[in-house]
Amino acid sequence: MDLTGLPQLSAEPVPNEGQRVRSLIRQATITSTSRGQAMGFLQCNLAILPKTHADDFWLYCQRNARACPVLEVTQPGHTEPQRLAPGADLRTDCARYAVFLNGQRQADRTDIVDVWRDDLVTFLIGSGITFDEAFEQAGIPTHSERWVVTTTLPTEPAGVFGGPMIATMRWLSPAHARLASEISARFPLNHGAPIHMGDPAAIGADLDNPLFGGPVPALPDGKIPVFWACGVTPQAAAETAALPLFIAHAPAHSFITDVRASRLMTV
Repeated sequence: MDLTGLPQLSAEPVPNEGQRVRSLIRQATITSTSRGQAMGFLQCNLAILPKTHADDFWLYCQRNARACPVLEVTQPGHTEPQRLAPGADLRTDCARYAVFLNGQRQADRTDIVDVWRDDLVTFLIGSGITFDEAFEQAGIPTHSERWVVTTTLPTEPAGVFGGPMIATMRWLSPAHARLASEISARFPLNHGAPIHMGDPAAIGADLDNPLFGGPVPALPDGKIPVFWACGVTPQAAAETAALPLFIAHAPAHSFITDVRASRLMTV
């Protein structure tokens, strides 16, 4: 697997806020969502799968980089993300994990020590939660509701991986939507600018069956739906592939790194 295309990122000196929050997660002091935690630090989606499928998964992510911006890939069996969070343990330092056996989701776990194998490869994929600090600094609300939904936009398959693009939807005022588009475009390694604004039917967004966020109520007056490519896309592709074992972060429980979000911003 040729990993020469990965971005060059450097972690903050320790101790830092990302390390502090991961320590609390490891101690089970924090067990809830990672939203609002370690604001200003890069957060990542996790995709952990057997080495036998890693090359095809890497190719799938390269072909669909908007939804699957890979920031680090570990060697088989390695539990430390040495580039993004040196000293962290990928088996314990995420608040909640989703485990799939043959494509079927099992009970979520607060650690994956007992299911870890020496052939597992971890992909750390950029998350849109990363630009929340920049949104807040610009006056864009980040604690309002958001949903993860399936669209009919196709992804380009690779090996056993394929399927539709998954999107994150937020409701914003038109002014905030324009500003959010400008800001998020400066984070190409965290999905970049929105893929769509306005009518959900234009991208086949399934608001009747959201994957995360609960039922979608009627759109409030003065707001428009804004859609970003979502890091759940590779998770959905792996789930559909029905791998013997696949592990991801549970929705909204992304992995917090030691890298400042500002390091990923373009001018």
